[in-house]
Amino acid sequence: MRATDRFYSFEADFRDPFSRDRDRIIHCGSFRRLEYKTQVFLNHEGDYFRTRLTHSLEVSQIARTLGRSLGLNETLCEAIALAHDLGHTPFGHIGGDTLDELLKSDGRVNGFEHNFQSFRVLSKLEKRYKGFDGLNLTYATLEGVLKHSYPYKKPFFPEWIEEHFNLDRHPSMEAMVVDSADEIAYTSHDIDDGIKYGLIDFETLDDEPIIKRVVKMVKEEGIDRKDDIYRHRFVAALIKLLVEDFIKHSFSKVRKYHTKDEPLCSFIPADEPIPATFSKEIRFELKRLKSLLFKKLYRHEKIATKMYSGKECVKALYTAFNSDMDLLPESKKEMIKDENIKRVISDYIASMTDRYAMKIYHELYGYRL
Repeated sequence: MRATDRFYSFEADFRDPFSRDRDRIIHCGSFRRLEYKTQVFLNHEGDYFRTRLTHSLEVSQIARTLGRSLGLNETLCEAIALAHDLGHTPFGHIGGDTLDELLKSDGRVNGFEHNFQSFRVLSKLEKRYKGFDGLNLTYATLEGVLKHSYPYKKPFFPEWIEEHFNLDRHPSMEAMVVDSADEIAYTSHDIDDGIKYGLIDFETLDDEPIIKRVVKMVKEEGIDRKDDIYRHRFVAALIKLLVEDFIKHSFSKVRKYHTKDEPLCSFIPADEPIPATFSKEIRFELKRLKSLLFKKLYRHEKIATKMYSGKECVKALYTAFNSDMDLLPESKKEMIKDENIKRVISDYIASMTDRYAMKIYHELYGYRL
């Protein structure tokens, strides 16, 4: 026997189950396509804007920190975080909202929702094995992607999901950690991107209680708003504030439930409060800040204009594919044998990157949006 055989045995996998989940997610095509899917700002507008890929990586980093600090399974947090946005459409939330409206108006399929789409990507749409669909992930990872923090049920869920995933109960605390890590990541990096490109400024944010806390933290570092690094220190301080509050407020509550290494999936009843969350004060202040961002940043004219273009692109593609099935790739035509054609078209559009969706649109219609 060679000395290396004991390290590379085919009889035993050298990874734990959640590490396998993470690796399978990172190596799948849907994860790579996140690089060219919009987070908030269309990614061809500049090389600084976050995309769904960079967002997922930031969520993963924060989720790992939270999970490790709370004594949870860090690798499960990482796997859920990396997979949580795989179902997002091109052009951000507007693309998903448009598909939802189109499917509901057709009447034969009950809509589109990105959490469930992420679950479908992981369990059905990715093809990596001969005998079955999906990435062959653990129950805990799939449940975390499907539910996020709360009991979660939609009218288009098939019966087997209701039977197996206890939709009347909270998911694992690792999933709750990822949900809050997602909130920390998008709040901080949307402010970063918005200020970088002049869509919002610090003065607009100054009256918010949580921003006053952050400004004080940056000032204590000896950094002035005129300094070139002020924006970077501001974003870092905001993340630090939210992470520390989450850990401090959640630690004792999480220990009440979590007493061993295995994640406690579907364990906490729906009527019990979420143990892993921010303090009441920070929740209130964060809600205020997000409301302000919605009014001043997410509805900014420049963003609204690009999102409208994305919406019209999705509508046009949906109309074209429904009117002529020959426009679909051969692999999608094969799926129609076992799946509602509306869902197949929806899956195809949802899988597209922004640039690919616009490329197909231009080929079909011959002009720019």
